[in-house]
Amino acid sequence: MTLIPDRTTFEKSLSALPLVTYEAGETVIADGSRTGRLLILRRGAVAIVKDETEIATVAEPGAVFGELSILLDQPHAADVLALETSQFHVAEATSLLTHNPIAVLYVATVLAHRLDGANHALIQLKGQLHAGQPHSVVVQTVARMEGLLAVSGASLVYAGYPFDPHM
Repeated sequence: MTLIPDRTTFEKSLSALPLVTYEAGETVIADGSRTGRLLILRRGAVAIVKDETEIATVAEPGAVFGELSILLDQPHAADVLALETSQFHVAEATSLLTHNPIAVLYVATVLAHRLDGANHALIQLKGQLHAGQPHSVVVQTVARMEGLLAVSGASLVYAGYPFDPHM
């Protein structure tokens, strides 16, 4: 039994939130800023960029941005840049997480999936290092881990390839 019956339940809980649209090239979240907001992707695509390096591309509706800043009381850890016209539900994070238990469960579930994926990628990486895999294979796995740890999306794409944490 899952704690969240389905994504539709969460999306319905967002219907009262304002929507904001970012055009291609616009900064959705700036590295080092503190917005106090959670952004939930409704449609579009964004890039997660840290130190001028694209870590991941996210186009999955329902992906959450800004949760680590809120939960850990720290500045945002990367830039989020719109790759195309992208629309987000925007919530004042403390209010949403205090008054919407479905939102809390949704964010917790997204974070749990990220941790699980990162754990699988770490095991894969250790196996690759132990087996003496080529540097290029190890680098690809490290990139997957970086993306998993940087993004709260249900599905990530790296260099055009979907990432399956169980591969």
